Amino acid sequence: MKRAEFIVLLLLALILFSPMPQAAQSIPWDSLSPQQQKVLRSAKDQWDSFSPEKQRLLSTGAKRWQNMSPEQRAKARRNLARWRKMTPEQRQKLKQRLKKFKSLPPEKRRLLRERREWFQKLPPKRKQELRKRWNNMTPAQKRRFINKRSQQRPRRKP
Repeated sequence: MKRAEFIVLLLLALILFSPMPQAAQSIPWDSLSPQQQKVLRSAKDQWDSFSPEKQRLLSTGAKRWQNMSPEQRAKARRNLARWRKMTPEQRQKLKQRLKKFKSLPPEKRRLLRERREWFQKLPPKRKQELRKRWNNMTPAQKRRFINKRSQQRPRRKP
């Protein structure tokens, strides 16, 4: 047998006998832990109609919920209430911003988190002043402002 024929046969064997990636499988309701079932009880009747991906996301979210502190749970509830009040356009815009944020390099994301934390610690009056100033800027002024400060670290004192 020629070497080329042997390589072709070997490749065919590898393809035929290698495990194929399986499609995502549904998660049976009964396979969830009692704690997960308790968290997801409002979705029990619809569980089987959810896609396997949605089931996986919900079961993972239920596990995370179990490990949250009371403060973290309260914050999550506030965020969910805010999400429910948003229009579909606002939700879409937020999703796009999150996608853009996740695509940034880790250092840039860290810097943005620091700046947000700095801003959150400001007195309400100062926040209002900064928001007003920002809203009065033209798009070009906003770009220059961002570019100028993209390398600066946030000030520590509010």
